[in-house]
Amino acid sequence: MSGNHRPRAGERIGMAVVGAGYWGPNLVRNFGGSEEFDVRWLCDLDEARARKVVGQNSTARVTSSLDEVLDDPAVAAVAVATPAATHGVIGVTCLEADRHVLIEKPLAASVAEGEKLVSVAEDRGLVLMCDHTFCYTPSVQRIRRYIEEGVLGDLQYVDSVRINLGLVQPDIDVLWDLAPHDLSIFDYLLPPDRRPTAVAAHGADPLGQGRASVAYLTMPLAGGAVAHAHVNWLSPVKVRTVIIGGSKRMVMWDDLNATQKLSLYDSGVDVAPTLDEEARRDKLISYRVGDVVSPALPVHEALGRVVDEFAQSIREDRAPQTDGRAGLRILRVLESASASMASGGALRSISEALD
Repeated sequence: MSGNHRPRAGERIGMAVVGAGYWGPNLVRNFGGSEEFDVRWLCDLDEARARKVVGQNSTARVTSSLDEVLDDPAVAAVAVATPAATHGVIGVTCLEADRHVLIEKPLAASVAEGEKLVSVAEDRGLVLMCDHTFCYTPSVQRIRRYIEEGVLGDLQYVDSVRINLGLVQPDIDVLWDLAPHDLSIFDYLLPPDRRPTAVAAHGADPLGQGRASVAYLTMPLAGGAVAHAHVNWLSPVKVRTVIIGGSKRMVMWDDLNATQKLSLYDSGVDVAPTLDEEARRDKLISYRVGDVVSPALPVHEALGRVVDEFAQSIREDRAPQTDGRAGLRILRVLESASASMASGGALRSISEALD
């Protein structure tokens, strides 16, 4: 990276946001509210929309030209919040222009594009970060601590539900729209040796759009555990939950519960030991039901923590917690799941997504 883009101590990082649609305004607000960044540009094909996003009191300039953004030597980093099909080309263009890059989920529209992004970033010594926002919520951060400290014991299953009525996307199916959230949470929480290596996916297209509106993913994990995700655009109710079962305790995250987002259950199923392997079927099962604890959690906006992590990664010249390789792992699961769904739900190896 050229010296112009290595921020000095106390120097704010020149920032540009590309995309003023659904997520772009949130990025502009959080980068604009950070003492680490100086938001210089908002780039969108619809300049009128971009002007509304920046508002009258902002010093950020508006343009429909990415070249104009990259011609500004004060821009050291770019956040990309455009349709997924454009993530690869925009991201690579910014990286090749010697800028650090943050990309909204998913990292790219294919594994091949994701590999190119990671390769260019690593070759140039630049930060490439995927905006897996949910990984920076207080609840997910606390669950990760529980797992690392052995509070849950041996992991037995991970189950997530992300359903609501809409928004039906015109260009991607529900798998690529909603599942990246849950897959990124799984990737962040599970130890590297427990991440899924295969996936079976089933989907349905009751709307006749040529794209699944309902999908189920099942992923076997090392050690006999299993992960499952349900995503749905057609539910009459909105549900956002993750349940993780362990041999010692279980935990539930209900993101829509304003007063009790996280619940730690001292509950489980115990199996009486036996010395006789042939008598395994006769083992005694006992159920343990103990206290339920709802821990106090700090209150902060997860996207603000994403912005902080991006800034510190740039300043400390290190990989962010949700780096390009994390985004690439999610793309491998998604491509494998798509292949599985197209083949009627057959189990697919995640490393063989393009077979």
